[in-house]
Amino acid sequence: MLIYIVEDEEDIRELESYALEKNGFEVQCFENSQEFYRAIHERIPSLILLDLMLPGDDGLTILKKLRDEPVFARIPVIIISAKSTEVDRIRGLDLGADDYMCKPFGVMEMVSRVRARLRNIQELPDKQLTFREITVYDSTRTVTADGKTIDLTFKEFELLKLLIQNPRIVFRRDEILNAIWGHSSTGRTLDVHIRTLRSKLGEYGKYIMTVRGVGYKIDKGE
Repeated sequence: MLIYIVEDEEDIRELESYALEKNGFEVQCFENSQEFYRAIHERIPSLILLDLMLPGDDGLTILKKLRDEPVFARIPVIIISAKSTEVDRIRGLDLGADDYMCKPFGVMEMVSRVRARLRNIQELPDKQLTFREITVYDSTRTVTADGKTIDLTFKEFELLKLLIQNPRIVFRRDEILNAIWGHSSTGRTLDVHIRTLRSKLGEYGKYIMTVRGVGYKIDKGE
């Protein structure tokens, strides 16, 4: 499982990262909100460890943005902060943090809290969308093809999900751009994402079909 650490203090960042990696987690670290925002739009983590006092957007601003965005709203967030008053803890929890730890903290306690939050996720039912051998798990944002996990970016996942939710329906190129990119990109970008998505799906990429002069659909073909 992938853990994002958003922490501007290098020593603490390295301590958290080392402990999690030694316990089998994949970890990516960020010193500021800008780096974090770029990364989360490419790959969604299983959990976020979030400091409050950061350059750029502070931790509470990041948390509010996550909870206001449906696609990110269910990601567990554990705040780890030097702000240790009851008011600070209540504010963080009220804004949607799943847990709150004060610095200095016990490393093994941190790992245990991470595991506990991830167990809660695993116990939730995961909505599944299936088209033949391809399965999209909406809650955990994972995809399998004939049982093999396929690693997709944020936009690739949204594109595949859109098609599988509407099997055999032809989408115009402008409809897809509006749904996935909000018209903030071009048809060239769509074509590149379609090509990459087909490649990642391997032999099952053939189900994503081009309708010449119109757009794309997912279908079993002939």
